[in-house]
Amino acid sequence: MKDPKNIIIRMPNWLGDLVMATPVLQDVRVKWPNAFITAMCQSNVAPLLKYDPHIDEIYSFKKVSGWIHSLRRSEIVDDLKRGEYDLGILLTNSFSSAWWFWRGGVQNRTGFSANLRSCLLNRPVPYPENMETQHLVKTYKSLLLPFGIEVSSTPPQLYISDEEKEDSEKFLQSRGVDINTSKIIGINPGAAFGLAKCWLPERFREVTSRLLKDPSTIILFFGDGSGVPLVDKIINGLGDRVINLAGKTSLRELMALIQRCSVFLTNDSGPMHIASALGTPLVALFGSTSDVKTGPYGGGTVIHKHVECSPCYKKICPIDFRCMKRIEVDEVVSAILKKLV
Repeated sequence: MKDPKNIIIRMPNWLGDLVMATPVLQDVRVKWPNAFITAMCQSNVAPLLKYDPHIDEIYSFKKVSGWIHSLRRSEIVDDLKRGEYDLGILLTNSFSSAWWFWRGGVQNRTGFSANLRSCLLNRPVPYPENMETQHLVKTYKSLLLPFGIEVSSTPPQLYISDEEKEDSEKFLQSRGVDINTSKIIGINPGAAFGLAKCWLPERFREVTSRLLKDPSTIILFFGDGSGVPLVDKIINGLGDRVINLAGKTSLRELMALIQRCSVFLTNDSGPMHIASALGTPLVALFGSTSDVKTGPYGGGTVIHKHVECSPCYKKICPIDFRCMKRIEVDEVVSAILKKLV
């Protein structure tokens, strides 16, 4: 294959997965520094890639419901045809994404040979044999092997502008936070996939109460719109040094505020990967999922009890929730305080 001039990379749909796929963008840029690189992703996660220096363009589209409706996205197919892409890399495993690339005339289409779509790919790649025992970052990178790009050590990275950093500081100051002397702790008590990924709300509350004993501590609670009732319940009556940001930030604002935290406590979630990619000190709680596959790639303290039924990947625990109940308040507080030293 000749060096491509026009590359399109279909990014994952989930927030955390997209963050874990960002090293692919950098590795492709290093391989073909003169190519025009387009990152294609759903509009709800597209802001993550703003200011990424390894891409030239973001092509975003809105998700539609239903498999048939997804296949009939003629406007996407037409855009792909106009793009005249000579290399297409699919980091998604759906049939529809391969169908769009095929109908849109994208050349040199590569992706994992899943969901009966091998016939739509020029370079179908089998899943790695060690897929269940290696990090998803490395699994994504393995899609570049057919192009002579070895699995690199490139970590996930996100980028915040100076203006966004200044805006986040101004926001905190408007809430009475002394950004020079305060210990700013971020807490994300929810997770998109299901309750089985979430530590107990009363224990998040107890951690918060203990941390507030230090008068210099400010705690920011994060969450999307669906997480508002959870955060309201946890922080009720804890005082004005606890700031409720659930459902109140854009994705870019969330990123800038997470980067401003001295430490970030979270379940396995998209914000966990954002914090990791931004270099924010991190304490991550795992139960129903695998920290080997989807743990914070850039480092951080992971608390995972590895009970006999974990990882189960269930949305709701069918038994006694032992994986999360065995994580005690004392060890979480201790892990956070160690990050603040």
